[in-house]
Amino acid sequence: RRRRPVNDASPSGAAEAAVEALDAADARAELARLQREIAHHDDLYHNRGAPEIDDAAYDALRRRNEAIERRFPELKRADSPSERVGAPVAGGFRKVRHSAPMLSLANAFDEADVREFAARIRRFLDLPAEAPVALVAEPKIDGLSASLRYEDGALAVGVTRGDGVEGEDVTANLRTVAGVPARLAGAPPAVLEVRGEVYMTRSDFAALNAAREEAGEAPYANPRNAAAGGLRQLDPAAAAARRLRFFGYAWGEASEALGETLMEARARLAAFGFVLNAPARRCETIAEATAFHARIEAGRAGFDFETDGVVYKVDRLDWQARLGAVSRSPRWAVAHKFKAEEAVTILEAITVQVGRTGALTPVARLAPIAVGGVTVARATLHNEDEIARKDIREGDTVVVRRAGDVIPQVVSVDKDKRPGGSKPFAFPDRCPVCGARAAREEGGVVRRCVGGLTCGAQAVERLRHFVARDAFDMEGLGMRQIEAFWRDALVREPADLFRLKDRAGDIAKREGWGETSARNLMEAIEARRSIPLERFVFALGIPRIGRATARLLARHYGSLDALCAAAGAARDSESEAWRGLTAIDGIGPKAAADLVGFFAERRNAAAVAALAREVEIEAPEPPAASGSLAGKTVVFTGKLETMGRAEAKAMAQAAGAKVVGSVSKKTDYIVAGADAGSKLSKARELGVKTLAEAEWRELAGPRRAAER
Repeated sequence: RRRRPVNDASPSGAAEAAVEALDAADARAELARLQREIAHHDDLYHNRGAPEIDDAAYDALRRRNEAIERRFPELKRADSPSERVGAPVAGGFRKVRHSAPMLSLANAFDEADVREFAARIRRFLDLPAEAPVALVAEPKIDGLSASLRYEDGALAVGVTRGDGVEGEDVTANLRTVAGVPARLAGAPPAVLEVRGEVYMTRSDFAALNAAREEAGEAPYANPRNAAAGGLRQLDPAAAAARRLRFFGYAWGEASEALGETLMEARARLAAFGFVLNAPARRCETIAEATAFHARIEAGRAGFDFETDGVVYKVDRLDWQARLGAVSRSPRWAVAHKFKAEEAVTILEAITVQVGRTGALTPVARLAPIAVGGVTVARATLHNEDEIARKDIREGDTVVVRRAGDVIPQVVSVDKDKRPGGSKPFAFPDRCPVCGARAAREEGGVVRRCVGGLTCGAQAVERLRHFVARDAFDMEGLGMRQIEAFWRDALVREPADLFRLKDRAGDIAKREGWGETSARNLMEAIEARRSIPLERFVFALGIPRIGRATARLLARHYGSLDALCAAAGAARDSESEAWRGLTAIDGIGPKAAADLVGFFAERRNAAAVAALAREVEIEAPEPPAASGSLAGKTVVFTGKLETMGRAEAKAMAQAAGAKVVGSVSKKTDYIVAGADAGSKLSKARELGVKTLAEAEWRELAGPRRAAER
């Protein structure tokens, strides 16, 4: 498990608002924080075998990240955790690139999530709403993923998952693992990559810890940690001493098909000599699948391996191939995790924090309580309406749940245990930082400080965003330094950071500084006087302009001058500039409006101009072309007969094309299905090449799943 002593909201201990209460600026800052925290835990889990938090807390981090991305798709970062699997490979072993990516799994937390998973499959494959989708249900093993490549039946190389693209060569260690055949039985394909999980049984884990305690050594936290440490031993004999085992139940590259269904493929893997994760069952309905999940959850204490859920996979392999993958996960599989854990504790106090955009967020300070192995001291209260709805008061006995959010949440109050004299919580109408009025928009749930740049909480957070790793990445400028520079009026806007060189002597004399640290800071700032346009744009903190959107803008306009000119001209929503801006694939009207509004504000434009005078902005490199439709713009219209719209779009993007929703003179192809309407008429007027569905399929070429 990924253990951490105290579950705070973030490294700073601050709590987060509910996803529905975030605005774009808050969401952008939150996505940046989540990226950093998830990357940290990925490295600990995949490379070091020393996680700090458990799986439920880690899943909650990813779930919150994905929820924010769904609400603000235009803010999705280029380095988003939803686009990444595992962690970059650490040193010590030879790196090996996987022939097919080793993907991770999306999560489901209840039956509604599982039903939505099946519904997405039907929509993607364009099946009737009640069409049966047979699933294979398997226990989810809490171990370490590995890939075994067999050539002519003999084990050639064994690799850890790593970051999903390349892993570590641990072949010598894997040869010592029970369940890893040196040579396959029967008649296997000439090339076969078998994938599965390296794990330690509970009984072997108990024996290992008993031996370590007898020898005066610290025990391992859980079997997964012990297995990860064993597999990464530099001495194979030390790895063998861990008594590791392997479940093989999936595959990557295969020179021939293993069957028409997953159940057939599992039978062939067993015939080759692999031990499969069991019990497994083919389920014709969601009811059957969730009933299987309930049985596994109720009986998991009787298994000699750790399991934290059940995986559902589409049984038909041709459907798996069509469904393919999105981001870091296959569309044809989902992990149905076991229930979240709850605990009862005392809510000692309610505090209110102020975010970068002035949003006031209530936080519960709790009497520390262990929930699933993690000590919880804080919990989110979402907003003032939620406090009033649940009638949460200081001193209450509350139920705390750890799931579905980055930090725990207060689920309910035991009013029978409420102390006498308690009073309803009065949400402040003044900012606790600057004292300015805290206003609530009509129809909204968030109360905001109207102090703006005069509010230290907001100004400091804006500057912290500017110097963050994904923006200007100024090493040595953390929250403490930014707060101090703001308080003493050394820095008021981003350009001021580049003027600090004139105050280096004064900074060296400040408490906690010195000549060396001041010199290092100046060097770090000077190193950022040259920056790519996309990072410059992202650093400005424009609502709805995340890393991915900033990259789109940079590639489209090529320079800051061109972007500023386009934003100015696009103030007229009837202008060609506005149409050009909103025609960029991935830039919606809301993101465009935020961009235009930002540059329309005189103070923002002045701050950008001042910053541009201090730095050299690098023009973006054109994206490398790949695929049969690389660089082409495609529009779909009408009803397709052999695939759904989502599948057609995925096929186009896999071939290197850009899919847009409207026809223009820049459109290369329009794919017309049945009942095509005005888009087809406009395409004919503009002379855009029209493709029938069969012509499109031939041009785009076949697709296959990245990993079974």
